[in-house]
Amino acid sequence: MTTTEFKNIVLQRFGLPPTDDQRNALDVFTAFLASRNDRPAMILRGSAGTGKTSLVASMVQTLTALGQRVVLMAPTGRAAKVLAQGCAMPAATIHRKIYRQKRIEGDFNLDVNMHRDTLFVVDEASMISTMPQIPVEGMPSFIGSGGGLIDDLICYVYSGKGCRMMLIGDTAQLPPVGEDEAPALKAWVVGSYGLDIYECDLSEVVRQKQESGILWNATVIRRLITHNEVTGLPKVRLNGFADIRIVNGGELVDSLSTSYREVGMDETIVITRSNKRATIYNNGIRAQVVDHDGELSSGDRIMVVKNHYLTPKQSDGVEEQKQTDGCSFIANGDMALVRRVRNIREFYGFRFADLTLQFPDYNDSEMQFTAILDVLHTDAPALTAAQQRQLYENVLEDYMDIPRKADRLKAVREDKYYNALQIKFAYAITCHKAQGGQWSHVYIDQGYMTDDMLTPDYIRWLYTAFTRATDTLFLINWNRKQVLG
Repeated sequence: MTTTEFKNIVLQRFGLPPTDDQRNALDVFTAFLASRNDRPAMILRGSAGTGKTSLVASMVQTLTALGQRVVLMAPTGRAAKVLAQGCAMPAATIHRKIYRQKRIEGDFNLDVNMHRDTLFVVDEASMISTMPQIPVEGMPSFIGSGGGLIDDLICYVYSGKGCRMMLIGDTAQLPPVGEDEAPALKAWVVGSYGLDIYECDLSEVVRQKQESGILWNATVIRRLITHNEVTGLPKVRLNGFADIRIVNGGELVDSLSTSYREVGMDETIVITRSNKRATIYNNGIRAQVVDHDGELSSGDRIMVVKNHYLTPKQSDGVEEQKQTDGCSFIANGDMALVRRVRNIREFYGFRFADLTLQFPDYNDSEMQFTAILDVLHTDAPALTAAQQRQLYENVLEDYMDIPRKADRLKAVREDKYYNALQIKFAYAITCHKAQGGQWSHVYIDQGYMTDDMLTPDYIRWLYTAFTRATDTLFLINWNRKQVLG
């Protein structure tokens, strides 16, 4: 098949007249596929509303129809689910795909890439970091190249015979924690690994999206980032748009109730600027909207806030493997629905409960866990370092009769209390936790803002928050000075 024939098939699947940017992206993509270099890589950068997702889906579906092997990956479960839905084929989180757990030590090593002649498509690459993955005392570690996730991802992909990778993302979104920009979308960073780089950008908002107030305003906000035009707080245009509106505090309970009824709890989210604000919203929503008066109730929506490592007993079980796709850990950021709460008790100075959880982003699979309840009530993102140390030392005391240090450490790692699931309510979350996901109804609380509080980080936060919404965006108690009309 010629490149022209291939491009024509992709455009037929795309189903819309392509923009010049989209045609150029398809040209770059075909050149990337045809590259005879041993280590070709493509970077596709695109802002919201440019048709990036639809174009990638058309590319992937055309390749799979022609018999080309394709593997889809994303940094989070929610992002993987969005990618899978768009491309109509399975997708996995990066960690679940590229790491495997050693049975003896319990650490995670870089897996062996057994794929051949395979294209790895990695979405939401703005979230991929170059920062080393810092181990936690007493817990399994990800042991790969010794660098950041980008190091291990590249090492894994290109260890497979004839494999190549396409990184997709938006440079205007929040960068990984500890980084100023998204390194995995920079050609010079990715190229420094000895890869032959093909790159392109989608910046033209397609005509069908111009009627969206969400995308119109997101595009204006993004321009402030890319053109360094930030001189004052962004003003949001409301007039002429039905998909963006202001909600005051007195309307919020009724509005959230309507969203839960119309699109469902899993398609509604509140995004805040801090864990403290998220805790306030979560407590209020539980009390006034979903009417849950217990500390933790069946039907509550929660988020895992620290990687949770399954014990060997769990990992060996056939049913558990089916439920978690053979994975040995539950990832930080995974969301779940509480199905059952039982046996609340106190040990080691902390409170625990046994939970049955359902994971919507993983085919509604159900698993049972022991969870620590203290994290639900703190403003910290998870147990603090001091609390983690306290729990570790208290649990370790129970295993001091084991002679060998390695055996004691193994026992602590497998202890259900030290390895307890750390969770928070997930009716409201921070923007970093929301990144990579999309919801039909998104409520944004930016808090109190003045011009002298304006920073580049705030603009990226605002753009990322706006682009989480696919249907309707609600601005909570928005400052009228930030509204055009």
